[in-house]
Amino acid sequence: MGVQDIWFSLLVGLSFLTSLLSAVAGAGGGAVLIAVLASVLPAHAIIPVHGFVQMGSNVGRSALTWRHIDWRTVIWFVPFGLVGTLLGSLVLLQLPQHWLQLSIAGFLLFLTWGPQLPKLILGRVGLALGAALCGFISLFVGASGPVVASFVKARFDHRHTVVATFAAIMTMQHAPKAIVFGAQGFVFEQWWLLIMCMIAAGFLGTYMGVRWLKRMTNQHFDQLFKWVITLLALRLLWTAF
Repeated sequence: MGVQDIWFSLLVGLSFLTSLLSAVAGAGGGAVLIAVLASVLPAHAIIPVHGFVQMGSNVGRSALTWRHIDWRTVIWFVPFGLVGTLLGSLVLLQLPQHWLQLSIAGFLLFLTWGPQLPKLILGRVGLALGAALCGFISLFVGASGPVVASFVKARFDHRHTVVATFAAIMTMQHAPKAIVFGAQGFVFEQWWLLIMCMIAAGFLGTYMGVRWLKRMTNQHFDQLFKWVITLLALRLLWTAF
């Protein structure tokens, strides 16, 4: 077995583990996955491959938890997320990434450990602005999931609603990446085998994670979610500095 075959197998296995993490903890899998992809794949393939794999993972999680999806939140998030993605595509790679990382890390820590957000921010206006922000930064940092997850968690206390609604939103958010990067010349045909194998492994991880989620309490989920988001925020700070 060659080095490429070994990395292929490791990435497929990683897709399984990160999908399981997102299903159990509510977030985190996408950020872990892109961190590893960044050290293995060519620079031009990192975010597009990650976007496709994450879209597949979130489709599977949405299908397994569809009864718990809060469609009102999804309906408000999706169109404004698309607006943010379009705005981001106009200035792609023209903003300092470390400033984005610092801002996102601070925002995540505030949402996780700060005071409860007022109802105005958690309402339709806040959702619209939050969705546009998430769509915008997704093209620059790849894994904007923690920001979306924090918004969703701030709105709901039940673990199944958080995981299901987050998965539905992220499914819609990752889809436009294929269009944006395809228009800029990225050739997906060169990566389709890896992408499909990682999606399949991700579905198995999601299936196991959803089963574990049923055995958890909302209190345990809340603590696990907070620490996963905190670790991701600290990683962003470390990377920025």
